[in-house]
Amino acid sequence: QVQLVESGGGLVQAGGSLRLSCAASGRTFSGHAMGWFRQAPGKEREFVVAISGGGTRTFYADSVKGRFTISRDNAKNTVYLQMNSLKPEDTAVYYCATTMGTNYYYIPTRLDEYHYWGQGTQVTVSS
Repeated sequence: QVQLVESGGGLVQAGGSLRLSCAASGRTFSGHAMGWFRQAPGKEREFVVAISGGGTRTFYADSVKGRFTISRDNAKNTVYLQMNSLKPEDTAVYYCATTMGTNYYYIPTRLDEYHYWGQGTQVTVSS
């Protein structure tokens, strides 16, 4: 059974940084795309960034481009989200997710393309 566990969330002032981690278990990690999504209170869950199964391709939402960086360490079965220059509007619960099948090049961006989800980690950015 695939399990994803996020960590690294917290409270930070605007302009600060956080690094989220998502540890995966239950199957081979490499080859499966990994994505980060977020959900703010009263809003729908939205795509933030994803990395291809091979780790060579990434895609960012416009709202985080230039500030957030996704990476993966296949040896540690972990994907990371480095968040810099945080803004109050980045406040949300952040979820990592992964796909059912493998694809080394494709980057899924829709919620329904992801089959396994973590429990989420809260990120709060104060102004």
